[in-house]
Amino acid sequence: MDFVNAIILLLNYIFIPALTYGSQLALGAIFVTLIYGILRFANFATGDMMSFGTMITILFTWYFQSLGVSLGVLPTALIAIPFGIIFMILYMLLIDKFVFKYYRHQKSPPVQFAMVSIGVMFVTQAVVRIIIGPADRRFFDGEKFIIKAREFKEMTGLNEGLAIKSTQVLTIFVTIVLVSLLFWFLNKTKTGKSMKAYSDNEDLALLSGIDPKKIVLVTWVIAGILATIGGALYGLDKSFKPFTYFNNMLPIFAAAIVGGIGNPFGAFLGGYVIAFSEILLTYAYKKFFMYVLPESMEPDSLVQLLSTDYKFAVSFSILVIVLIYRPSGIFKGKVL
Repeated sequence: MDFVNAIILLLNYIFIPALTYGSQLALGAIFVTLIYGILRFANFATGDMMSFGTMITILFTWYFQSLGVSLGVLPTALIAIPFGIIFMILYMLLIDKFVFKYYRHQKSPPVQFAMVSIGVMFVTQAVVRIIIGPADRRFFDGEKFIIKAREFKEMTGLNEGLAIKSTQVLTIFVTIVLVSLLFWFLNKTKTGKSMKAYSDNEDLALLSGIDPKKIVLVTWVIAGILATIGGALYGLDKSFKPFTYFNNMLPIFAAAIVGGIGNPFGAFLGGYVIAFSEILLTYAYKKFFMYVLPESMEPDSLVQLLSTDYKFAVSFSILVIVLIYRPSGIFKGKVL
């Protein structure tokens, strides 16, 4: 029975949260790797672009809620996300037209693109804070828990309760569906294959008659979908605060690089590598060992490798190790 309690404890505090957080990071990491693979620059505005799409989703959620529109047990934000995606795509295309397009035509080096994206990051961050403010915003409604810890204890008679939030299930389900559709699009459709060809060899792709304007447009559209959905799922699961999305830039980039920058599948898996690493290394295992060890060997301390304050240090350390020992990532990079 103690062993079962230990497993439930790990599921509740490590596996399910890491799977949820990893799904959110994976969408951001695929955003980064698509931009890098096709447009050939590191977009440091990723976190704040996710914040922008989430902000629009929140504003429409509040609007629908004021009209009495809801989805019952599901969050009203699901109705608002398509509007967030539309505004996010328009914003990205606007930024591309007036900022990135110029440097693309000038054949600017990737470093210059990266510096420009930092400028876009600060502008986007300012726009979000001016419109919605810097405070925490919660926009979740509907049924919060699918399984509550107390109910689980009553059903099973265990000491540990398993709590599963609807946002966790929603995040994992939406991520699997969205990523599956994306990989199908990239591998099976003519436009997707054109994007891969453009990523592999731009000059040869142009000679083959591939329209670069269409490729750029489709890339920003996909990026807008990923940014908005990824950001909204993170906000629903936790809360929306602009600065938090800025902080998430490090684990998102770490996930993209660990998986192999330019490789969407690697970025997808990289999100889970970073999420599980952060949570496994910052979780306090005292209660777990109390279940699995004899009473005489029970620990007195928290048995925590790192404080949760150092969560982002885990991402940074993994990023550094990968760059030193395997710069191309776990999977070979630049393979769209």
